[in-house]
Amino acid sequence: MAGNFEPVPVTSQKHDPAWKHCQMYKNGDKVHLKCVYCGKVFKGGGIHRIKEHLACQKGNAATCLRVQPDVKQQMQESLNGVLAKKRKKKKLDGDACSYGIGNGTGDALVSNSCGVNAAVALLPVNDTFEQSSNMFLHSEGVIDNRMDGRKKKGKIRKAPPFSAHPSDMIVSNTAGLALKRVSDHVNKAIGRFFFDAGIPPGAVDSASFRLMIDAIAAQGAEVATPSYHDLRSWILKSSVQEMRNNSDQYIHSWERNGCSVLVEEWITEKDKTLLVFLVHSAEGVIFLRSVDISSFRDSVDAINELLKEVVEEVGIGNVLQVITSVDELYVLAGQRLVETHPTIYYTPCAAHSIELMLEDIQKLDWVDSVLERAKYISRFLYNHSAVLSMMRRYTFGLDLVDPGSTHLETDFLTLNRMVRIRNNLHNMVTSDEWMGSPYSKKADGLELLDCITDSSFWSSCGLVNRLTDPLLCLLRIVSGQKRPAMGYVYAGIYRAKETIKKELINKKDYIEYWNIIDRRWEQLQKHPLHAAGFYLNPKFFYSTEGDFTSRFRSLVYDCIENLVPDQKVQDKTVKETNSYHSAAGDFGRKMAIRARDTLLPSEWWSTYGGCCPNLAHLAIRILSQTCSLIRYKPRHIHLGQLHETKNRLERQRLSELIFVQYNMWLRQMFQKNKEHDMVDPLSLEYASVVHDWVAEKEFCADDLSNSDLVTVDAPLGNTVLLRPPVDDIEALGSGFDDYEIFLGVKDREEENGDDIAVS
Repeated sequence: MAGNFEPVPVTSQKHDPAWKHCQMYKNGDKVHLKCVYCGKVFKGGGIHRIKEHLACQKGNAATCLRVQPDVKQQMQESLNGVLAKKRKKKKLDGDACSYGIGNGTGDALVSNSCGVNAAVALLPVNDTFEQSSNMFLHSEGVIDNRMDGRKKKGKIRKAPPFSAHPSDMIVSNTAGLALKRVSDHVNKAIGRFFFDAGIPPGAVDSASFRLMIDAIAAQGAEVATPSYHDLRSWILKSSVQEMRNNSDQYIHSWERNGCSVLVEEWITEKDKTLLVFLVHSAEGVIFLRSVDISSFRDSVDAINELLKEVVEEVGIGNVLQVITSVDELYVLAGQRLVETHPTIYYTPCAAHSIELMLEDIQKLDWVDSVLERAKYISRFLYNHSAVLSMMRRYTFGLDLVDPGSTHLETDFLTLNRMVRIRNNLHNMVTSDEWMGSPYSKKADGLELLDCITDSSFWSSCGLVNRLTDPLLCLLRIVSGQKRPAMGYVYAGIYRAKETIKKELINKKDYIEYWNIIDRRWEQLQKHPLHAAGFYLNPKFFYSTEGDFTSRFRSLVYDCIENLVPDQKVQDKTVKETNSYHSAAGDFGRKMAIRARDTLLPSEWWSTYGGCCPNLAHLAIRILSQTCSLIRYKPRHIHLGQLHETKNRLERQRLSELIFVQYNMWLRQMFQKNKEHDMVDPLSLEYASVVHDWVAEKEFCADDLSNSDLVTVDAPLGNTVLLRPPVDDIEALGSGFDDYEIFLGVKDREEENGDDIAVS
């Protein structure tokens, strides 16, 4: 955009939902709007034209080709709502006298048999309007319209060229103010309940909360609230039954496509150690149960017996693998489980292994120095309300801190975010607004200016990002729940090492980072399921050059022997691998070749594997598995309470309550898209992972008088402003031809040594 375009912050007074998806610029006296998705600039038409653009509604504006589907739907609904309001207004204008409005009386009765909401909701709402009257909504449903004699502040609007009837103006203005007062009254009541019950504000994002509000609103005024006993008895039982019915579809898929048992360790507030058992399948994840292991936390035998019990409960023939953290205790217990049940694999959590790689990189002196300097910038911004509000205006609501599931992931995600908004931060600290603020004169403010304008600092940040981005990409893949990740880990590790090699070029420079990856990847490098996942993923298998895949065939045969009990079927499966190698039959169809890049690997085998039914069945079972634990833990579920109570009846109730809570949370988490959610790093929900970025090392109360959170601009969480959404799977690309990367440095050196010895 031309240099004479100055960004204009979108203030909180802009209530239309389309404002969250555009940027505002000023060119002289003219205001232009820019779509954050495709970058198209509109020199006129206002926010309504942007909304039509985002809704892909042809007519007054060109359609946006990059808008997100949920945003497109929201804009379409908003446009439909405006049209519906116009139609309702025509009908209500004729019936205005039935509400006593515009008949010369001082009061206007707007209630009916359904209460005040039903009448007011039919009237159109004006976002902003000025009038010299003051309305009061009484509990009886009466709007009192009185002149308060006080002069209103703000801009006075001129009358339109053809003025509507005065009674119509009163209907519209009264309805708008009445609806706002009713909404404020409801919102305050909801807020009081949240504060009184100790419910975190983030609960408003729960799908169940919205369903509850809709159900109450649909019933009008005649709603009987449930009693304490109702919630604990028949309502809880009903929810348990509903959740079990929903879980049945998952259980049926275990036998068809196999499943993975996930074993997570929880430490309660009273330092009890719990093991939480989840079952993952292609249909989703369900919570099975939790066990208190505090009394035998260090006993490998006891934990092994517990794992065997859970596996037998799920079904030995259904379970392909048991996944735990990489802690030695669980590794030993998992290995003993495999000795007892050789048809089941033990798999260390891939996400945990990748996090350990990032942790080792973080400990490097130069990386730690860069992160500490970045954290200084962040702590200053997030501890002064005026500065935080200023930053959010210059970044158009985008926060600097990007919370991950752990503090380690947060460090690298936030450093990545800082580089992306570098220019915005630079514009802020060089603006007249910053120079005129008292913070720019303080020592901390001057140091902030030095950091943000230091090109060498940003160069180091960029290098850290380039070295760690492939690992973060792989971490998102293995942690994602919408797409099984078993077929992508090998490729992700390859891309990470390839990126580091291309970035640093010299072997003496990149070998340090390769050793970090190899040390943490060693447990999984020769794991049969991961090797088979790469081998059976057509996107990668057919793009691998040379005879690298021969190194995986032995591990694939291990899977065939362990997961296929019938020896005759084993022989048929091995024979069918030849057809897969040569892309014979349906594998070689043009459609199948195109689908290698478009279908999920399991879907590809289901569609084109008919000529090799035994191999296809095995491939679908392997490629349907996850390879990591659930990295986000529900903070509102208190498992410790279940294991602390000694009353049998209360224990049963708590067990059912946790079963409902955990499975509801799992279901919503799978449907939730964190990338586009509004995330506030100052929220207690993220305190444990963002502490180093938002908390001052030494708390100082000298600025508390100017630290009113109400004055801070709200975060928008609109990450697409600066980073168009990228499919992490697509980022893995195709083509694997670096022999050194596949083998690892140590294996390569050993192989060369053997060659020399033979010669």
